[in-house]
Amino acid sequence: MRVSVITVCWNSAKTIGYTLESFFEQSHRDKELVVVDGASSDETVSIVRSFGEDNIKLVSEPDKGMYDALNKGLQLYTGDAFGVLNSDDAFHDDTVLTRIADALERSETVHGHLNFVECQESKKVMRRWRGEPRPAKGFRTGWMPAHPTFYARREVAARVGNFDLSWGIAADYDWMLRALECEQSGLELIDHVMVDMAQGGASTQGVGAYVHHNLEALKSRRKWLGAGLVDYAFIAKPARKLRQFL
Repeated sequence: MRVSVITVCWNSAKTIGYTLESFFEQSHRDKELVVVDGASSDETVSIVRSFGEDNIKLVSEPDKGMYDALNKGLQLYTGDAFGVLNSDDAFHDDTVLTRIADALERSETVHGHLNFVECQESKKVMRRWRGEPRPAKGFRTGWMPAHPTFYARREVAARVGNFDLSWGIAADYDWMLRALECEQSGLELIDHVMVDMAQGGASTQGVGAYVHHNLEALKSRRKWLGAGLVDYAFIAKPARKLRQFL
């Protein structure tokens, strides 16, 4: 199974080297990296090109943000499945893509565990996200997969379509909700830490960003699941995250 990894970036020269190194260290050979750069003004593009690998596909041009760039990646990848590795994140070890490819032979989508780290240099773990099997009521319970660990077969991506830019920082939540709730795609949990995610991403930059994400997620549930003004998940979703600090 050919697994495509989409990395979007903009002025990521300080971190993208760790991201690319973790991709090329993967033991799974049938892989592809699609880098969608938003016309960086630093050395990001030069660093990507310095790897000189045949299985990097690079596009550098202005975009409308992360999810617009991801939509470009959806048009470019050639694998049997895809996932997203952010430009300041890294695979946890060299077995991750092998585990993903094996699980995707049995299931339409997969997800796993995630460590939030201080930075890729130290790998100091600040929080731990441990994935859980999908409960019977899915997203209505406040449950969701960690998007950096979520991989979907090409057939699922074709059914779900693009990331919806109107959701802002919750567009990944909305995409997974459509894949799992609207399309009823099969999901397998990989019992392994898959990604070391650097603290400080768009949805983790303080309380304000988290509240904004939670409100957008509620709007997505209203649209697709018929949620009310406030639903159970609006309370349960933050409560589930408290476990990450224990």
